[in-house]
Amino acid sequence: MMMMSSLLLRHNFFRAFFAMASFKYNGEWLQERRGGLIGAIFNSVLTRSEQGSRVGRRGRRFPRNFLKPRFFNWLLLLLALLFLFVFAAFALKLLSSGNEEEKHLPLSKEVRQQISSHDATPTPPKSRRRKQHFPCEVGLAAAVENILEPKNYMNFTEFSLDYVEREVNPLHANSRQSRFGGYQTLEEREESFFTRNQTIHCGFVKGMSRLTSPGFELSEDDKAYMNTCLVAVSSCIFGSSDFLRRPTSRLISEFSKKNVCFVMFVDEQTLSKLSSEGHTPDERGYVGLWKIVVVKNLPYLDMRKTGKVPKFLSHRLFPSSWYSIWLDSKMRLNTDPMLIIEFFLWRMRAEYAISNHYDRHCVWEEVLQNKRLNKYNHTAIDEQFMFYLSDGLRKFDPSNPNIPLPSYVPEGSFIIRAHTPMSNLFSCLWFNEVDRFTSRDQLSFAYTYLKLRRMNPDRPFHLNMFKDCQRRALAKLFRHRLLSSPPP
Repeated sequence: MMMMSSLLLRHNFFRAFFAMASFKYNGEWLQERRGGLIGAIFNSVLTRSEQGSRVGRRGRRFPRNFLKPRFFNWLLLLLALLFLFVFAAFALKLLSSGNEEEKHLPLSKEVRQQISSHDATPTPPKSRRRKQHFPCEVGLAAAVENILEPKNYMNFTEFSLDYVEREVNPLHANSRQSRFGGYQTLEEREESFFTRNQTIHCGFVKGMSRLTSPGFELSEDDKAYMNTCLVAVSSCIFGSSDFLRRPTSRLISEFSKKNVCFVMFVDEQTLSKLSSEGHTPDERGYVGLWKIVVVKNLPYLDMRKTGKVPKFLSHRLFPSSWYSIWLDSKMRLNTDPMLIIEFFLWRMRAEYAISNHYDRHCVWEEVLQNKRLNKYNHTAIDEQFMFYLSDGLRKFDPSNPNIPLPSYVPEGSFIIRAHTPMSNLFSCLWFNEVDRFTSRDQLSFAYTYLKLRRMNPDRPFHLNMFKDCQRRALAKLFRHRLLSSPPP
């Protein structure tokens, strides 16, 4: 009896306890807020149990907000943010790969192997800041009256050199299309490197037909004038690619103004452009010191390659000349030409003078730079480079004490030469490489010089490669008006 009453009291206690712990509102049991630790534990237990039962009741139904417009707005915002993140990551990757651009240039497999096989030491990454280059002092004579050509100066290698005037190659004898450089075979090319009495291809080659012209046609009056020049300074502008920059008259001596020919070769398009800019030739054909010589029937579609004719073949354009100076149209001559000849040729006992490049010294670097800047068709550059590698071209090694030149890459915008047989031969050989391959003459300079030297070990060619800072002291540099696009 006592036990029954005890169980009844316990039952009533728990019933009252649960009644105090919860109350019903709108058919659902809601938690009553309780204070103290016991209340917190109790509320937590009830909450978990209620949530579990609620989940069991709802099952896998989608939330009510899933089909509302606000949900689609948030979804579109998330997709836009994801797109921006991916785009930013791609841009950062593209920028970070800029320093490795040269490693991914479209070189052929053979060229890539040849370059990598000669890269003994990796070159450090170059700064993105453009280097500044300045002129340096050149020990020129004080005045033209103080200079005198040394005795026996012209005592260089002697041999007779003639030039092919008309194409006689049987393979092209009936060809209606003449080529300014002719159709030189590889065998004829190889033989032309020997310093001996010979007749070689050197531009101005006429076709078999009497009606064909090689191009680069000049008037008879201009030819007669140029035939009288003993010292010539020349430049050219073709395709309106540059401005006319006159030599600084006050820095040119009266002797040079009377005895040196200053000739600017232009085509008819350039002449019209210059005239519209106020550079109209006078009745004698002069604009300042420049004698304007108009060239008709340009031999090449590539204006750069056409410009190599007066650049390399001054001994053919000025057949009576003893000395000549070539300067690019981007330069303004600020030094007397006779003082230049005295310092770089007479004083150095040289028959050819050209400056080294201001930044690059190896043909490998020049190949990569030409391709990186898209200076010429990449396949044509590869073919030329592989040809030179197969014929013995080696990488420039500045640590070699017997290196024949201080650089294998010239800055070809300024050339001083004596018209000796060896100088004329080198000019013809260098032009033939430009005619056969690409117009990028910096690619063929070292090969031509080294091959000529290798095939004639007992007959030296006295070439003076001077510093680029000296070149900058002789003339003021400008930018070209227009850079023509590279050939396809």
